[in-house]
Amino acid sequence: MRARSMRIILLTQYFPPETGAPQNRLFATAKALHSKGAEVTVLTAMPNYPDMRIHAGYRGKFHVREGMDGLDVHRAWLFVSTGKGIAVRLCNYFSFVFTSLLVGVFKLKKADVLLVESPPLFLGITAMLLARLKGAKLVFNVSDLWPESAVQLGLVSNKAMIGASTWLEERCYRNAALITGQTQGIVKNISGRFPQKKVLWVPNGVDFAALAAAAEVPASDIRTRLGIRPDDLLLAYAGILGHAQGLHVVLEAAALLRNRADIHFILMGDGPEKERLLELKQKLGAINVHFVDRMPRRELLAMMRSIDAVVVPLLRNDLFKGAIPSKIFEALALRKPVLLGVDGEARELFIEQGRAGLYFEPESAPDLARVAAQYAGDRALVLEQGAHGESYVMEHFDRQVISKKLWDAIQQLA
Repeated sequence: MRARSMRIILLTQYFPPETGAPQNRLFATAKALHSKGAEVTVLTAMPNYPDMRIHAGYRGKFHVREGMDGLDVHRAWLFVSTGKGIAVRLCNYFSFVFTSLLVGVFKLKKADVLLVESPPLFLGITAMLLARLKGAKLVFNVSDLWPESAVQLGLVSNKAMIGASTWLEERCYRNAALITGQTQGIVKNISGRFPQKKVLWVPNGVDFAALAAAAEVPASDIRTRLGIRPDDLLLAYAGILGHAQGLHVVLEAAALLRNRADIHFILMGDGPEKERLLELKQKLGAINVHFVDRMPRRELLAMMRSIDAVVVPLLRNDLFKGAIPSKIFEALALRKPVLLGVDGEARELFIEQGRAGLYFEPESAPDLARVAAQYAGDRALVLEQGAHGESYVMEHFDRQVISKKLWDAIQQLA
């Protein structure tokens, strides 16, 4: 009698067709587990991010079931609003906690493993209840430490809320058969507090097969459209224009370089800080910073082939010393070196070990201006560090190798 496939439930609030690094990573993880022979069911929300408006075709529905590349995807309604207050955000999180539990209980089969993505931390409530009801071992994946991150960024200051969130965080870890962390800093933090738990480093990575399949995508005409000469240095940031990224440093550095007509910056994407950044550009005057709207993946790859390097900043905060911005991986795989304004683990991996870019002090506009000018004056260094970056991520951050590591750990549980 043939043994049945392992059944895995992936619980996450974020999933394609939404765009973004977490969505891409989780989709790739689900497909990788399916390719190993697992029966993968995804329980997720109606697509709405980052516009905070449910996509056409999903509106007015409580539950949608669809197939995606062999995955059985169940979507549950959630509350969405363009408001930015903490009350709105909590309604968004907790509405999905409730609806995902209902859909999970009544629509999903028994499973061997339930893998949940945190944040949002509150989804751990659904994960613990659903894992027990479905007879599944709980795997708790931590891509950002909560509530610690929210506290250090000043997003949450209410002591009662912090206490309740910390209690939930610890309860989730205690109930997990396996904890996975996206950075070594996260793994070290959790292992230090819960030495009896198995904590596995499962970093982000690069899908080299997908990049190879997209190799025919030609460079875009972004330079022509923006009036940038072929020999000018073009540095790009692509992602969420949010508070934590500290993107004001890009505009301030560009202002310091206003006499360098050969150095240009692109800020591509949308987010809560976009209007403020546009106002800052106007205040600083005519500087070489170009805002480009969010674009489909194929167009993004075309744009990436047209630039020289990427800029990856974060705010100056000890919290980010354990952060590894996911946008680094694919850029390096495309031979685009990084100007990195993130200290700690990311600096150690990609600047010191990988020799794949230059470091500048977080939020230091003079330092970013310095390294940008260094690249403008030494194009051989740009090419050399780009080649180093490709080799480094190919050796250490191949998503197939990372997925096998996760698969092996899950097999031991089941």
